[in-house]
Amino acid sequence: MSDISKTIIAKTSPPIALLPWLEAKGSLTALFEAKAGQPLRVERQFEGYKRLSLSQKRQLGLQGSALNRPLMAWVREVQLYGDSDQPWVWAQSIFPLTSLQGQARRLQQLKGTPIGYVLFKRNRTLPNQRIIKNTAKGWQRQTYYDWYGRKVLISETFLSDFLVTV
Repeated sequence: MSDISKTIIAKTSPPIALLPWLEAKGSLTALFEAKAGQPLRVERQFEGYKRLSLSQKRQLGLQGSALNRPLMAWVREVQLYGDSDQPWVWAQSIFPLTSLQGQARRLQQLKGTPIGYVLFKRNRTLPNQRIIKNTAKGWQRQTYYDWYGRKVLISETFLSDFLVTV
């Protein structure tokens, strides 16, 4: 993957006010905290091992016979809160087990820490590929990051309570 970010936007258009959030290049965590005027609150919904779906394997760049083999990953699903009692974003982070080597093992120990603190600690932006789409829960950005040679897939769905703040 090159150092240039690539974004693919869905056929329908998201609200204009949401575009800067969907297309943000750096840490979404930092942007949320600036908007809220306080640290982002992370509420874990699930954290553990899961078998990846065919779609998730494709998003991670797997091809050919690798798509037919089972692939386990460390998956973290959270709700992110800004300055209200309602969540702004539902997020899912997928770390293939092959990516959890060396220093990257700490990604399994995030607990209530926003992932942006770890991913963007040294670099303000990372090489990525992004898909923006409208889901039943809301507008979503799915970003495949190359984090120091490790594959990471993060999906962030902007919930209706966030939309009223933009």
